[in-house]
Amino acid sequence: MKAVVMAGGEGTRLRPMTANQPKPLLPVVNRPIMEHVLRLLKRHGLTETVVTVQFLAALIRNYFGDGEELGMSLSYATEEVPLGTAGSVKNAQDALRDDRFLVISGDALTDIDLTDMVRFHKENGALVTIGLKRVPNPLEFGIIIVDEAGRIQRFLEKPTWGQVFSDTVNTGIYVMEPEILDHVPAGEVVDWSSDVFPRLLAEGAPLYGYVADCYWEDVGTHESYLKAQADMLSGKVDVEMDGFEVSPGVWIAEGAEVDSDAILKGPLYIGDYAKVEAGVELREFTVLGSNVVVKEGAFLHRAVVHDNVFIGPSANLRGCVVGKNTDVMAGARIEEGAVIGDECVIESEAYVSNGVKVYPFKTIEAGAVVNTSVIWESRGQRHLFGPRGVSGLVNVEITPELAVRLASAYATTLKKGATVVTGRDASRAARTLKRAVISALTASAINVQDLQACALPLVRFETAREDAGGGIYIRTTPGDPQGVDILFLDADGADLSSSAQRKLERVFGRQEFRRAFPGEIAQLGYPARTLETYTRDLLSRVDQRGVREAGLKIVLDCAGGTASLVLPALLGMMGVDVLTMNNRLDEANPTETLAERMRDLQRLGELVSSSRAAFGARFDPVGERLSLVNENGELIDDERALLVFLDLVAAESHGGRVALPVTTTRVAEQVCRFHGVQVEWISTSQDALTKAAAAPGVVFAGDGRGGFVFPEFSNTVDGIAGFVRLVGLVARTRLTLSQIDARIPEAHLLRRSVPTPWAAKGGVMRRVVEAAGDRTIDTTDGVRVVEGDGRWVLVLPDPAEALTHLWAEAGDHDAAQALLEEWAGVVERAVS
Repeated sequence: MKAVVMAGGEGTRLRPMTANQPKPLLPVVNRPIMEHVLRLLKRHGLTETVVTVQFLAALIRNYFGDGEELGMSLSYATEEVPLGTAGSVKNAQDALRDDRFLVISGDALTDIDLTDMVRFHKENGALVTIGLKRVPNPLEFGIIIVDEAGRIQRFLEKPTWGQVFSDTVNTGIYVMEPEILDHVPAGEVVDWSSDVFPRLLAEGAPLYGYVADCYWEDVGTHESYLKAQADMLSGKVDVEMDGFEVSPGVWIAEGAEVDSDAILKGPLYIGDYAKVEAGVELREFTVLGSNVVVKEGAFLHRAVVHDNVFIGPSANLRGCVVGKNTDVMAGARIEEGAVIGDECVIESEAYVSNGVKVYPFKTIEAGAVVNTSVIWESRGQRHLFGPRGVSGLVNVEITPELAVRLASAYATTLKKGATVVTGRDASRAARTLKRAVISALTASAINVQDLQACALPLVRFETAREDAGGGIYIRTTPGDPQGVDILFLDADGADLSSSAQRKLERVFGRQEFRRAFPGEIAQLGYPARTLETYTRDLLSRVDQRGVREAGLKIVLDCAGGTASLVLPALLGMMGVDVLTMNNRLDEANPTETLAERMRDLQRLGELVSSSRAAFGARFDPVGERLSLVNENGELIDDERALLVFLDLVAAESHGGRVALPVTTTRVAEQVCRFHGVQVEWISTSQDALTKAAAAPGVVFAGDGRGGFVFPEFSNTVDGIAGFVRLVGLVARTRLTLSQIDARIPEAHLLRRSVPTPWAAKGGVMRRVVEAAGDRTIDTTDGVRVVEGDGRWVLVLPDPAEALTHLWAEAGDHDAAQALLEEWAGVVERAVS
């Protein structure tokens, strides 16, 4: 006896879950609904099965194949157009031969006793036996009345409440004799319940109803989909579940990794190779698919999460469904009845309201509050580039596949045969992604000079020196060991300009990548003596007068990063007495959290003080930025360090210009004016800093975040060059850093960030300009409003996050605080 599984429906009521996959493939406790149906058939000896398919038929065929993995024999009958429930079985007639057969839906969850139903059919000599089930709400089903012997007396398809005359409904499970197909015309749209059965009943044919005492749920709505998951976890349906029941109702599949500090309140299911971190709380009826990652602090209750989903820290999911390959970022909240389609991104702090449907391939921006379904809108993805290049979580947002596409797009913007310099920090993730990048570049006819693990300034230096077409550096995101940044450089070793970024984004978006012919595959080389050349050029271009005579003692912290590869050769040639910390590559900890940074800076300060050193310096893990500690072991914060550097450079140059971002305290103007140096105010972008440093007459540039530029050596931020320059300046000035700091006026500059949805940013800036009235406005970057007494506030939208930043400066802290509160109120009112 054969079975026919009906798997051709579109499942329109279940969209967006069925927007790009057929309903029978929707997972119920980590197995497609149809797989549960096939396993039921096999349990009752029905191993030869014909599957009728129409909507996205290839996906079903590809998933189940010939049924060998299930121990069954599957064949497929494909409908070119929908033919109805009876028409689709007629379409499969050739595969059924002339034997009795069973018809069952591929998208309903049930444990009906098929063996007993077939027995009932045989004993009654029925032409058709219909599986029946008593349900509390029969409105969505066909109602059937049977007599005491089980013979069908009456049909009614999908009644209104006024038409309800029974609670016994048609389950769509039939046992049929082969001659039933003689009553179905070929190639026409025909339904069993509305066309064939009523006609046969009128003719007196032996139609019987088998009232089953079983579980049956037609998974046709989002509510029934969640109910099916809960019922299966509660043991209400007799089906197999993979994995192990580690405690009552808590099922964990093979390879899953659950931290002992996670809170699990069953019944719930954790799929194979899922990872649940400490501090996560999983509550009743939660289902995690395969390879799902749930980060610390997340909360899930009655949430169904499909395969390969990332749930960020402190995310909150209740009564919702999240489609496969979706990323739910930190602090996002998804409420009851919401459904997120496949391959979506719910960015940090986003709020998806009750009942909202987000269709596949959409991005909900950070901080957005979504109250209506997102169906036809464009993806709404923010710009590819952020302030740190292309950034994201390793193997969640930044995967090897994405790295290949990015590198291919970058290569396409360059001429064939050009050279690109590559490098990375000490992390394994960066090493893996760099290999993917190199493969894509060489496959696109771009030669690669790989510096392997090295400091970022070396890649910038080698790119500019070798007349390369550009460079790529991959590093761990500062402060986030799970993030990674891919930095794209231009021919001068600087970050790509905004126009070059847009060009790369256009190529990336179109996916129109250039590929080399076999004879054009480019070469991979490893340049020799780059470190020696960098060191020699640095010391020859940066003024080192008086360093050896000063006999300075300095404490250096390499932060376990790539600066440690440069310093041994450099320090030996400088002639200074140096004590080093963390002077090694730390592959396990390629970045530092704020707490770790402050801890190490405190230790650095203690060593400086106890060793009577002139000062201490700490590099970031890629050698790009510098933090300073004075001779007393006291940390000089980044903004103050910029003023110290500025004072030293200005005092020695007695002329020229310095380039500073508009977010810098105006105390800088006082320092420069005292030494006869002019300030050029620029925007906060790295591109603007680089361009300004390259202009004639500029002697120094800094970004206020530990980044310093010395144009005599390079136009890009370089922490190693900054250290060498500082040593020379301190040696010649004969003053300590605390003395220099003490002669600089105190600054009262405060900062605040206000959450701002992307769609509101333009309106915020308009309101700021309106609120400024007749006060002086500077639009170098954002809007800076200057009061008549010199107080000022800067309102600047964040280019990568749903935030608006404010800076306020005044003559004292209280005045600055009052100014900041006033303008933060303007921004908040514009957002609300």
